[in-house]
Amino acid sequence: MTTTTLERPTASSSQSAGPQPSALALLRRSDASTSVAPQDTRSSAGGFSREQISALAAPLDRANVRQREQGRSRVSYLEGWQVIAEANRIFGFDGWQRQTIAVRCVAQAERTIGREQKPGWGVTYTARVRITVTAGGMTPLVREGTGAGHGIDGDLGQAHESAIKEAETDAMKRALMTFGNPFGLALYDKQQREVTSSATAAPNANTRSRPAEAAPRQQPQSPAQQEKDPSLDPLDPGTIQQILATVRGLPRPALEGFTKAFRKRFQVPAEAVSIADRICQRRHHDWIETFLVSHR
Repeated sequence: MTTTTLERPTASSSQSAGPQPSALALLRRSDASTSVAPQDTRSSAGGFSREQISALAAPLDRANVRQREQGRSRVSYLEGWQVIAEANRIFGFDGWQRQTIAVRCVAQAERTIGREQKPGWGVTYTARVRITVTAGGMTPLVREGTGAGHGIDGDLGQAHESAIKEAETDAMKRALMTFGNPFGLALYDKQQREVTSSATAAPNANTRSRPAEAAPRQQPQSPAQQEKDPSLDPLDPGTIQQILATVRGLPRPALEGFTKAFRKRFQVPAEAVSIADRICQRRHHDWIETFLVSHR
């Protein structure tokens, strides 16, 4: 590099006094000046590391998959906090960012809630979220997703808040899903061939037999039962354990902030030593999911 730097002013300042550089010398200079660029391009556009590529291409662990009733069928999905945890694990805590670029209220109406038919509100929002991945100093990789969220509450403000949060979380999951199986891409295959578990075949069989078993229980349900506030639905033990494991993995300042905010939001008595046994309903799950999104 030193030789090349010294030759250039000599050649340019004494074109008439000295011999012109040969074609071979010019080619060598050209090679030297351009040889660095491909290396820089590969390092900046090389993208994910081998470990990250392996993680993104890995099958989805069925232990992370949840199911819910939707009409007469069951739908498989990943919870928002689980998707965030996977993004932190694969991209790094500082390797990705989430930005809500559009939110719109598309429906708002008064309605009755629960078996007691209490007056309340139903609200629906749509949202668009942008995910930018910059893991390892790579060229920013941008993905976007659109989602919808519904909020039902006796308080109109709470209904709006729930709907917005659900819409943003849904949009975030759809955007991250494009990165691969760990974010739910495998669930879009109806046969779920990229969802691994020793019970992979069993759920398919159970799914076919379940409607016949569930039908007798569903028939007696009254409209009032179907209108039950879904935020009060109990969480299954597996979901509770995963939530607790994720919360306990938070840095100490974030954990203290989470505990204080949870106590305030759900009015946990000051004499209660722990909040672990208080996390048992869908509304707790949804609030924690939103907290993790905004404090990741």
